[in-house]
Amino acid sequence: MAANICKEPLVLKIMYNDDFLLKKLQERISHNAFRTLKLPHNKIDFCSNDYLGIVHNRLIGSFNKNDRHGSTGSRLLSGNYTLIEEVEKELAIFHDCEAALIFNSGYDANIGLLPCVAQRGDTIIYDQLVHASIRDGIRLSFAQSFSFLHNDAGDLEKKLQNAVGNIFVITESVFSMDGDTCELALIINQCKQFNAHLIIDEAHGIGIIGNNGEGLAQSEQLHHECFARVYTFGKACGCHGAVITGSQRLKDYLVNFARSFIFSTALPDVAIRSIQKSYALFPSMKKERTQLNTLVQVFSHGPFSSTSFPSVTPIQPVIIPGNEAVKKAAAILQQNNFDIRPVLYPSVPNGKERLRIVLHAFNTIEQVKKVCELLG
Repeated sequence: MAANICKEPLVLKIMYNDDFLLKKLQERISHNAFRTLKLPHNKIDFCSNDYLGIVHNRLIGSFNKNDRHGSTGSRLLSGNYTLIEEVEKELAIFHDCEAALIFNSGYDANIGLLPCVAQRGDTIIYDQLVHASIRDGIRLSFAQSFSFLHNDAGDLEKKLQNAVGNIFVITESVFSMDGDTCELALIINQCKQFNAHLIIDEAHGIGIIGNNGEGLAQSEQLHHECFARVYTFGKACGCHGAVITGSQRLKDYLVNFARSFIFSTALPDVAIRSIQKSYALFPSMKKERTQLNTLVQVFSHGPFSSTSFPSVTPIQPVIIPGNEAVKKAAAILQQNNFDIRPVLYPSVPNGKERLRIVLHAFNTIEQVKKVCELLG
């Protein structure tokens, strides 16, 4: 049995005068947007990104007893090892590309990729609803950047017409708050017209879209038209980390210039083994993907008093404007044993506050109908 680290009761001690933090915290409180950490308390999961139930059903299983829990360093120093290189080769085969490079998280991948490939004098054009990690990666770059209206081909074309240098267009296969998908074929045609390089984040597409859960780009046979694809493992994969796929030249470039890769301790054996096992599961999870599609259809026909986005993915947002109103709606669902969380302003635009309802292969039709009934 592990020793108890805390020998005495934990007592909160104020040891530093950090009153300067109060102003921003009070602003959050005054806008009813103050965030706290909550536990699920064994409620029915309608909020996690474990779409296929890999975590819920403990499908990854046990690990090699010799697997290490630490890698000892960055991969350019002591942290590289045989298993991680083997899994990168397997991921490259699965994603039908020349090479793959594993990062410690999707956040690390995006803040590593964008600043190093887009240089001063270049242009980054991104969908206005891309993830915060992409926006932070853009901020770290010296390239000029412009957003285009969500899934608006006309606005994207206007931005492309004024772009200079190397042009990078960034979008997502499935948008994490709206649950809709990008119009990939149209975006690729525009990129070809303006000689732009497309980067697609498949964080919420991997495992869900395609016969084998390969994601949107491969399922539409458009993956070879992408400069880089980012796959995050914290969602349907049920584990941790991310991978950037593309050419061998891109991998070599990232190893040399992506700071979040160069200056991070590598993921340990146990993390890499879980990635390997998740990808081995994907092709066999057709039943789970079919169940998800069924639940999406059931939910999409529910009678809601609030508006919702048309989504064919497990992410089903229900718009309830106002932080106070959406919190009240979430509280009713929580009281009925459904773990559904409100997404508040400023995480989403003011007036677009929402319940981000997430469907899973382990949810039942009866549970989904009950959620619809409570929302109706």
